[in-house]
Amino acid sequence: MAPPPIPRVAGIEPMIDLSRRLLVTSLSALLLTCAFSQAYGQQVVKIGVSGPLTGINAANGKDMQNGVRLAVEEANAQRIKLGGQEVRFEIDAVDDQSDPRIGVQVAQKLVDDEVAAVVGYYNSGVALPCAPIFAKAGIPMILPAASNPDITHQGLKTVFRIIATDMQNSGMAGKYAVNVMKAQRIAVMDDRTAFGHGAVDEFKQAVTDAGGKIAIAEYTSDKAIDINAQLTTIRGANADLLFFGGGTYQAALIVKRMKQLGMRAQFVGSGGIADSIFLNVAGRDAEGAMAWEYGRPIESLTRGKAFMQTFRKRFGTDILTYSPFAYDAAWVAINAMRQANSAKPADFVPALRATQYEGITGKIAFDANGDLKNPTSTLYQVKDGRWIAVTTVGAE
Repeated sequence: MAPPPIPRVAGIEPMIDLSRRLLVTSLSALLLTCAFSQAYGQQVVKIGVSGPLTGINAANGKDMQNGVRLAVEEANAQRIKLGGQEVRFEIDAVDDQSDPRIGVQVAQKLVDDEVAAVVGYYNSGVALPCAPIFAKAGIPMILPAASNPDITHQGLKTVFRIIATDMQNSGMAGKYAVNVMKAQRIAVMDDRTAFGHGAVDEFKQAVTDAGGKIAIAEYTSDKAIDINAQLTTIRGANADLLFFGGGTYQAALIVKRMKQLGMRAQFVGSGGIADSIFLNVAGRDAEGAMAWEYGRPIESLTRGKAFMQTFRKRFGTDILTYSPFAYDAAWVAINAMRQANSAKPADFVPALRATQYEGITGKIAFDANGDLKNPTSTLYQVKDGRWIAVTTVGAE
């Protein structure tokens, strides 16, 4: 027995037919959009940034991140194309907390996120164990701050640095202390980090090579606030100069305590100390303090003042030490991609190695280890509450 016929309802068939036509039209449009996006859409390229975004070093980590952000925003405004496809650069920032253990974890995250390049680190002690992780993945790591020579002397072909190493910066400081400042009884102190300890070791070697003598060596930890015992010992040794390898906040505390103890020794700091953080923490006690910093005074460079103005307008704050170097590091990576016409590390790392780039911080080219060729350092001194450049010296 045949089933009863389906009753016909007036007006339904035209509606069904219209729905079918709309569905076909929508699917066609979607497929066309996908095809168009694949052929002409933007290619997303991630640039990783690793630094301390929390904790005592957070201001410097944020300074680095903002330097990269400014470079990425400028690159996106240029509508750069790689392989015929427009690129949108994005920042993939992680907080390594100045902790090697955390650094290794977030380094693996950046690898898993398939970043094309990494701009980092602030801490040498974090950079050292992370460099092999990126090297294994073939991802270039460009250092805007970490200065321990061992980072680029691990035989890795994907590590680059655009500032002077401790050997260069602290080496200049040691020779200058003996040959120019004529210090007779030199004291040193470090914070036991890879950076601080490395900077002091290089300073001591340079002092010895220049015919000087180290009267006393003390150390603390990078988390210590009470440094009274070490400074009292240094005062007892009648030191006429104290070279400190460590962070800016701790350096400011040392200077304040030196004034309280009536010490007459000239304070000289390693890199990353001549900034506003030091001035704010040390206050009036900052007067006369010295520090050796990487590169030339940025305001003396061709594009330096414009960069400082742009940075302040964009972020509402002045630069610290490392944002210009982080900015240049990002542009060095982007420029290498543009030269290779590819964002694949295997394609653009050779172009990165052959870099000849005029950056905010000066001319950037790399030696066989990935270190900066012809680096310079500048000695600053606090005068009337401001860091003033005393002299700029090139590495020999």
